[in-house]
Amino acid sequence: MPNQVAVKTILNKSKKRDKWFLDDYTLNPYSGCSFNCLFCYIRGSKYGEHMERSVSIKSNAVDLLEKQLFNKSKKEEYGIIVLSSATDPYLHFEKEYGITREVLKLILKYRFPVHILTRSNLIQRDFDLLKEIDQKAILPSDLRHKMNRGSILTFSFSTLDDELANVFEPGATPPSKRLEALSNSINEGFLSGVSMMPLLPYLSDTTESLNHMFQTFKSVGVHYLFPATLTLFGNQPSDSKVLTFRAIEKHYPHLLPKYQKLFATHHGLPAYYQKAFYEKMKQMSTAYQIPDCIIEF
Repeated sequence: MPNQVAVKTILNKSKKRDKWFLDDYTLNPYSGCSFNCLFCYIRGSKYGEHMERSVSIKSNAVDLLEKQLFNKSKKEEYGIIVLSSATDPYLHFEKEYGITREVLKLILKYRFPVHILTRSNLIQRDFDLLKEIDQKAILPSDLRHKMNRGSILTFSFSTLDDELANVFEPGATPPSKRLEALSNSINEGFLSGVSMMPLLPYLSDTTESLNHMFQTFKSVGVHYLFPATLTLFGNQPSDSKVLTFRAIEKHYPHLLPKYQKLFATHHGLPAYYQKAFYEKMKQMSTAYQIPDCIIEF
């Protein structure tokens, strides 16, 4: 059972809108995560090795958001709200507690646009609210000539292989079910795409794997797709680097020396690797005619 915590603020203004996520504001109804992805950047001593045991519900999230959205709307400070920047808005606990659904009701009430990022298929429960938000949201003035949608739904994938996903993101909805939800989202008329983050070196970023992913996402009709490489932090038992290396050693021991070399001196992949990766992604985006961003700036 998750903890209950009271917070001082729930809606956070972004310093700069990200070109991929279009975040004017971020909102996290939960703290910690039950999906337990080994590579997650929020891992560390704050949450421990098993993050699902440290999940907290922000008990006053709805009341706080009501006040903040009222004030923002009164000043006409409309902007895209991203759910969520630090944890998934559709954790397993959401089925019981429904905090994200209550948050969406307020976002609809005050007519803010929303961008959902998720590794879950539970988002389908809220298609009714998201459709209304899509139609009624007021976009920030500088985006009104670029898009006319109030709901953006992005599904995150590191792989399409359920078995591989079970190793590195053991608590998340299996990719096969996630893909089904993505397809349903597109069929329902939502602006929907994919965050391929992070792709795993020598496992899900191979040419064979990438072609399979691009072909699959193309076949369901995604509107955009943005990829990113893996970053790993820390040397403590609960840090992403240690946990990922442990999984590699156990399940793919032949790759451990390669991972050790890649992350020997930095938390990110070497410059030569990233350069080749993003050149490859640009080529594939062009070849499969899938935009690598939601809107062009």
